[in-house]
Amino acid sequence: MDADRQQMSLLGAMEARAVQQSAFENIAAATVLSSHELAAWKARIVSFQASVLQNPTVEQTSLFASEPDPAVTLDPFSLAQQNTEFWRWQTSDTGTAALYFVIDYQAQLLLYVGETVKANQRWKGDHDCKRYLLNYRQAHYHHGLESQLGIAFWRHAPTERQARQQLESALIARWRAPFNKENWKFWGTPFVGT
Repeated sequence: MDADRQQMSLLGAMEARAVQQSAFENIAAATVLSSHELAAWKARIVSFQASVLQNPTVEQTSLFASEPDPAVTLDPFSLAQQNTEFWRWQTSDTGTAALYFVIDYQAQLLLYVGETVKANQRWKGDHDCKRYLLNYRQAHYHHGLESQLGIAFWRHAPTERQARQQLESALIARWRAPFNKENWKFWGTPFVGT
């Protein structure tokens, strides 16, 4: 009888520790966010990103500026949506330099900002964001929630790598996309897993 109590007590202690641990810290792959934690995590980010759209950054204009700065004006949600498995399609396109945005269109949630020299080949092979998306999708499936993952490309990115990466960094900072490592301090890493 004492062994049963010890086992129950041990399980109770583990559950209590899990409740005390922030839902937005690193979570082991076997641990699933509760439906409430998932909704709260998404709501915080959606609220922030909606404020970015509603309150655009005020930028001093120049008499000599030829075009608006895409780091300030680019709206990822207005770009044409594609399937996240786009890279599997046969295409004769050689690919162009681009910025890309991984979005949950169901929630209007920008999850990831990336850059590439060849848009049609970016996700061939390994990419950490693929794992995050799989974990994100699985969490939704586990709770019977909908998600609509897609990717959108902005094909007007600078062809010069450093300029493209600077623009990518500015957009990551502006939108605080949660799957970009630079923003983990804001949103935690519930979908990084292994």
